[in-house]
Amino acid sequence: MSPTTEPEQKTFDVGEAVLAYDETGDGPPVVYAHGLTGSRANDDAWTLTDWSPVVVAGRCLVRYDARGHGRSTGRPQHTDYTWSHLAGDMLAMLDHVAGPEPVDVMGSSMGCGTLVHAALRRPERFARLVLIIPPTAWETRPAVAEANRTSADIVEQRGLAAYLDAIRDLPLSPIHSQAPGEPPLPDITEALYPHVMRGAAATDLPDPEALRTLRHRTLILAWEQDPGHPVSTAEKLHALLPNAHLHIAADYADVTTWGERAAAFLNA
Repeated sequence: MSPTTEPEQKTFDVGEAVLAYDETGDGPPVVYAHGLTGSRANDDAWTLTDWSPVVVAGRCLVRYDARGHGRSTGRPQHTDYTWSHLAGDMLAMLDHVAGPEPVDVMGSSMGCGTLVHAALRRPERFARLVLIIPPTAWETRPAVAEANRTSADIVEQRGLAAYLDAIRDLPLSPIHSQAPGEPPLPDITEALYPHVMRGAAATDLPDPEALRTLRHRTLILAWEQDPGHPVSTAEKLHALLPNAHLHIAADYADVTTWGERAAAFLNA
């Protein structure tokens, strides 16, 4: 997101955490949820995806830091960071910024998992859905869950700096390699990092058959050759969701069109 003016920083107390958020633009709200270890600041620092076309198209873009990420607070309790628990924060944020009206919502990776859980819990709160780089799920989830638990153990035993040093030379996916700049560091404190990662390890998308009940108009944006966000998840969601359209990007140049694609979909 590259807003032309610095948005006002706001906070919202959900009881277990205080969520930091901002609003850019005028018009009907569109709420955006980022991915694991990310934040609004990280999205601004490394503009892998630029959602400013949503604002230009006449919408108010509401971005928030998930609990334990960025400027939002969090507790040292891993169950707080499962997608089903984060869904409660998303629903509270929708009520806070939009009242009772259905809201268009975008979610990336962890935010995508959060969005799917929230939409199943309270489908009437949602208008259109944009599911961005759906993460590993179902049969592809166990390997990533084990990696998340391992990272939690290393940070607890040796510290966050040691873990980041250990993964420094791991190869990036092709699209990440094509994007300008360097991936930002995790925007999570060392104290909370193990709990956030264990929460991620303990989570998954809902039962596939339950997803067939989600009749919202849905845009799925996926990219190729990223084991953490396999095309297989996006394709399965496309098959399960009755009103979904799937777009798969082969390179970074295609990803730079996602802002316009999302804006056109949300305003259709």
